[in-house]
Amino acid sequence: MVNGKQRAYLRKLANGLEPVFQIGKGGVTDVIVEQLRLALDSRELIKVHILETALLDTKQTCNELAARLDAVPVQAIGSKFVLYRRSDKEKNRKIEIPGK
Repeated sequence: MVNGKQRAYLRKLANGLEPVFQIGKGGVTDVIVEQLRLALDSRELIKVHILETALLDTKQTCNELAARLDAVPVQAIGSKFVLYRRSDKEKNRKIEIPGK
């Protein structure tokens, strides 16, 4: 879906973002998935923080959520990960990926 240079561009954009969601000891629920879906529709690029109490693997959780949300896993470092999905709504499309 995205190549290395495009992923690097998305990582650059995500560098200044604050996490918009936290996943706690309840883990990944349908409610969290739906909220992430809505956030991706409005923002396209989101950062998520996994709390220590969740006891979840960051990369595994990132890949699982990316699959469920039809998104691209951009980066997973420490307890944070970044997801990207182009918005379905034309008015919310803010990110123009080079090379597409």
